[in-house]
Amino acid sequence: MRITGISTHVVGTPWRNLTYVQVHTDEGITGVGETRMLGHTDALLGYLKEAEANHILGSDPFAVEDLVRRMKYGDYGRAGEIVMSGIAVIEMACWDIKGKALGVPVWQLLGGKVTDKVKAYANGWYTTERTPEAYHKAAQGVVERGYRALKIDPFGTGHFELDHEQTLYAVSLIEAVRDAIGPDAELMLEMHGRFSPSTAVRLARELAPFKPAWLEEPVPPENLKALRKVAEKVDIPVATGERIHDRIEFRELFEDQSVDIVQPDVGHIGGIWETRKLAATAETHYMLVAPHNVGGSVLTAASLQVGFTSPNFKILEHFNDFADAEIKKVVKGAPVVDPEDGCFHLSDAPGLGVELDTDAAAEFPQQQARFDLWAEGWEQRKPKGTGA
Repeated sequence: MRITGISTHVVGTPWRNLTYVQVHTDEGITGVGETRMLGHTDALLGYLKEAEANHILGSDPFAVEDLVRRMKYGDYGRAGEIVMSGIAVIEMACWDIKGKALGVPVWQLLGGKVTDKVKAYANGWYTTERTPEAYHKAAQGVVERGYRALKIDPFGTGHFELDHEQTLYAVSLIEAVRDAIGPDAELMLEMHGRFSPSTAVRLARELAPFKPAWLEEPVPPENLKALRKVAEKVDIPVATGERIHDRIEFRELFEDQSVDIVQPDVGHIGGIWETRKLAATAETHYMLVAPHNVGGSVLTAASLQVGFTSPNFKILEHFNDFADAEIKKVVKGAPVVDPEDGCFHLSDAPGLGVELDTDAAAEFPQQQARFDLWAEGWEQRKPKGTGA
């Protein structure tokens, strides 16, 4: 079997463009991959056009490791977010092809299942007025849908510091959310790399009574010594990793032991097998894995293949029941969260178990999507000028 070409489809919303890539073969089997780029969708499409000619055409889709190696190192320049995301969409499509050709789900090809279900946590649910009352109501809606976990960034446009008044308001938001979801649901606290170490530590202590399940990206991701300063002073588990795009670059994070949970994005770190390798290394350092997942249903399905096969997999992020949930219709067989237990359940469907509906995808053309965490009202995911 050989790859005969690729086709790209961008599904657009005001705040995110989702790039779907179909990989076609000479035996008529087509696989699909997906990633979400922030402001770099056209750059990704340009890279894929070149990579198709240079590396992809004529390749054996079963030889996933070889294709990834050639795409990563064959152009000699150091691979960053765009290249690693391009590799990811092709890589997961190849796994999809391989599973379909053999009649087995991808998780079976990765060593088999270690669990029948993966817990989900909701994100994108607080696209409402930024008040305790509105957040309380929205959080109640999340648990009523069956979720047992959710994540929130309550810090507005906070950057390095957060003054006393803003701190009290953020605390009031988290207090409202905890009251809405009860004592047993997991509440993930997102900082989006906003703060200095001292501010992050202070806020973590202010919010500790509400039992956060983790503290995510408390400081910008480039400085591990700053992250260590936070980790040494808080009792809440620390999570990070969504903006690290190469498995090798996690090495210092593992050696430093400053985090408890790593959060690779399957769509940015080279795909399913790269993420599974990373999970295995995390396991040797007694760390959990909870992938970043702001994509649609294909990326969710790809992330679940890692989840079903990794003993140290904690939980999977899910936006698609809340923020622009209508895009779920572009994928047939989309994974769903079971309201009975708040989990995704194992599927025996071949490959990734999903199919892209290109006609439905065409109903959501690419947009000038904008997501600015430093802008007022960013949490509503309705950029100014979109009319959304």
